[in-house]
Amino acid sequence: MNKSLTNPISTIKACLALILCIYSLNSFSQTEQRIKFDTITSSINTGMDYSPWLNDNVDSLVQEVWLNNFVWVDVTLKLTQRSKITRFSFYDYEGVFTDAPDSIYALNGTTKTFLGTFTGPAYMVWDGFTLATPVEADAIIIHKYSNNIPQKVDIFGYPDTVAAVPVTPVDTNQIVKIPIDTTRWFQLTNASGGLGGLFDGDLTTMVNTGWGKLITNYDAWYPVMPGEKIDLTSMRFYNYEGSLGPYPLTVSVVDSTGTRTVIGTYSGGGYMTWDGPRPGDTSKLLTTPMKNVKFIVLNCWYQFPTEIEFYGHYTAPPAATPLVQKSYPLNQYFGINAFEWDFEDPNSPLVVSPTLLAAAESFTQLRHYMDWNKLESTQGMYTFDPVHSGGWNYDAMYQACQANNIMVLADLKTMPDWMIATYPSGEQDSENVPVPYGSDFTDPNSYILQAKVAYQYAARYGGNSAVSSSTLSVDTSIRWTADPKNTIKKGTGLVHYIECDNERDKWWKGRPAYQTSYEYAANLSAFYDGNKNTMGPGVGVKNADPTMQVVMGGIASADPSYVHGMIEWCRLHRGYRSDGTVNICWDVINYHLYPNDAYPEGNATTGVAPELSIAAKTAQSFIQMAHTYAADMPVWVTETGYDMNQGSIQKAPPIGSKTAAQVEADWILRISLLYARNGIARVFFYEEYDDNAAAPTQYASSGLINDDKSRRPAADYLYQVNKVFGNYTYKQTLNSSPIVDQYLSANNQPAYVLVMPTQTGSTVNYSLDLGAADSAYIYNPVAGANDMTSNKVKLVGGKLTLNATETPTFVIPSGVAETAATNLARLNTDIANANKFDASITLFPNPTARFATIALNNDINGAVTIKVTDVNQGKVYAIYTASKSSTTFSQTIDISNVPMGVCVVQVSQGSKQSFKKVIKTY
Repeated sequence: MNKSLTNPISTIKACLALILCIYSLNSFSQTEQRIKFDTITSSINTGMDYSPWLNDNVDSLVQEVWLNNFVWVDVTLKLTQRSKITRFSFYDYEGVFTDAPDSIYALNGTTKTFLGTFTGPAYMVWDGFTLATPVEADAIIIHKYSNNIPQKVDIFGYPDTVAAVPVTPVDTNQIVKIPIDTTRWFQLTNASGGLGGLFDGDLTTMVNTGWGKLITNYDAWYPVMPGEKIDLTSMRFYNYEGSLGPYPLTVSVVDSTGTRTVIGTYSGGGYMTWDGPRPGDTSKLLTTPMKNVKFIVLNCWYQFPTEIEFYGHYTAPPAATPLVQKSYPLNQYFGINAFEWDFEDPNSPLVVSPTLLAAAESFTQLRHYMDWNKLESTQGMYTFDPVHSGGWNYDAMYQACQANNIMVLADLKTMPDWMIATYPSGEQDSENVPVPYGSDFTDPNSYILQAKVAYQYAARYGGNSAVSSSTLSVDTSIRWTADPKNTIKKGTGLVHYIECDNERDKWWKGRPAYQTSYEYAANLSAFYDGNKNTMGPGVGVKNADPTMQVVMGGIASADPSYVHGMIEWCRLHRGYRSDGTVNICWDVINYHLYPNDAYPEGNATTGVAPELSIAAKTAQSFIQMAHTYAADMPVWVTETGYDMNQGSIQKAPPIGSKTAAQVEADWILRISLLYARNGIARVFFYEEYDDNAAAPTQYASSGLINDDKSRRPAADYLYQVNKVFGNYTYKQTLNSSPIVDQYLSANNQPAYVLVMPTQTGSTVNYSLDLGAADSAYIYNPVAGANDMTSNKVKLVGGKLTLNATETPTFVIPSGVAETAATNLARLNTDIANANKFDASITLFPNPTARFATIALNNDINGAVTIKVTDVNQGKVYAIYTASKSSTTFSQTIDISNVPMGVCVVQVSQGSKQSFKKVIKTY
């Protein structure tokens, strides 16, 4: 007998060896294979399309994206099945990026394992790496920077042979009271009061949204934020007192499919009780729970419960990104509203009057009140030089503005006479909604006639010389002998901003002149790009000149929720851009606000100092709204100011020994400083000349230039401050009373502004710490002069003691003493730092006909200023300002208005400067 078979220990060992042999044979019998992936997601939507990774065609490549792409992004490739990864093969097309390599990770559930890097070392070849040990994964993550990627990704390994047991997600969320952010509500009528009282926990205070609504039965919308989730199971209303009779409040929701479903009705009739969603039933449970709610909609009349509560499952939205306030040069706060006759003499309208132009040079930017009838006095027949209604020469006016560094915002407003004629005689008004009588205000196609004239205007005065001439038209007829003929011109580059009408929320003119936020958004969609190019050729500003910026018409209500409603219309009807942002059909947010003692209720009695009004709070609300919903779109104030007539409810009154004109001058300048302090991008004052100085009518005596073309004190102040401080940018506020603001010049030279935020004639001594400076220049605006007064004073220990008053005082520190040794050391350090700074900046493409991108990669954060100048004449063509908060930063600039040849791009960060030459081509 074989003894080995009778030994139990030997038998066990033999069995184990046989099992291990079979397992090994089975394991190594697996053949390495290509592991496919079928889903690609990006942690940040930078506009890159990674779909070419899903095919094997090496001629199908991921396209480079430069704008908004200088960031690190995780791109996740979801494998079709969990696998053990053994190696990678990458198609290395071009470019080496050893300074910012791709990091490759395996993702197994929530476990992330680093596998290796890819640096793009070769050119149009396949390369990669093999893992020492296979790694389990259900997805691969490529952590990449900007355009640093392989053009193809092949993954190899062994698919798992044992199917994973599916795990059914369990909803562990408890039923909670849904939190309501009351700032999100917007109402589709002219409601002067908000809906916050419905969700404040106060059961006994009635909710009033205002009187005199033009649309008495209307919807109020509450949007759910991206990443937020609401599933509703129940709701209730607090019935404090009173019945709504035949005017109930109806609550609906809109789900992810766009379906709107009524979930509750409130009719009132009880007393101090909670009602459920069904009248007469106290149960708060919904008939059917509503999942994935995207909007809550209240259909309102004029009465409300005192409280509404929603319950269900709730997931909060991701934490909001912090708001980083932008700053702009002070010269962007000295604009004016004016007409063509403020530049051209009615007796000689074809040429610009030197006297009128000299007065206009008091301001840095013009909001041109431009009536549609001037451009198209006969339907379909366009005129510009001259316009056939009045004979004005727009070409000459804009050329004069450009030559004198006056930026133009063209406000295309009112209706032409031939459109007014379509209305019944009792409803004819040039400020009606700009559509033929009987048109649907909610349909973008109703606004096609306005969008067509906007196209013609943008083609002529914008910067696109390549626009098709076949789409352009002018009226070549003459009105009399020797009357100049209009000729087609395109791409003149004279105007870069166009505004779509004026105060489209003008409730005081009745329903024919009022647009809800949804209706005005539909209007803008046509005006902007022909409702996404669905309205035929020759329609919309962007189709004539993609670079012309569309400014929404300034709204009179100064209500951010109106703009929010416009944005939500765009979300619903225009969708999203490739970068993931809403496809908004305007480029600049715009509102009007005149500081007074009761804004905006309509019962003001006098103007007030800007700091004592709601101006700062309103500006902050608009900036926050733009950050939350509009990707930090710039916000302008295109009308503000005071009257001189002391019978006006918008008057600037005399204070102490100061006349009304001197007080107006203080307050006008302080408006500019207030909006610079709060992040508004541009300000335009209303207006250049009085309409009627003798009339107490609001705004009739708000001119800043006298009838004899001399400046009023307010214009003196703006003119003087711009000469010295126009290129300075707000940095920070150091003190609140007196207000002490710090500004920085383009080369990082500090300046300070001190003012009392009062209107009582108050003064106070303040000690300003100017650091190492040994002296300072003190500037004060003065009426009746071309220049501020200035004097230089010596400092004691770097401190300057000033008497701050209600007139702003400006200070520039000077004279930091240095020894020869410290000066030499500083100079050597400055040279080294300058070289390092210059190397951190790249500019591409170069040469270019229009756009170039400035990319920064350094550790300097804060303000970035980019200035474009002509190398021959030194003329400044553009200044861009932004805030840099991370290592990388990019800004696209437009040099289309620079003459062909070489221009210089100056980049400034703090005290650092770099100059890049760019070849401008056609």
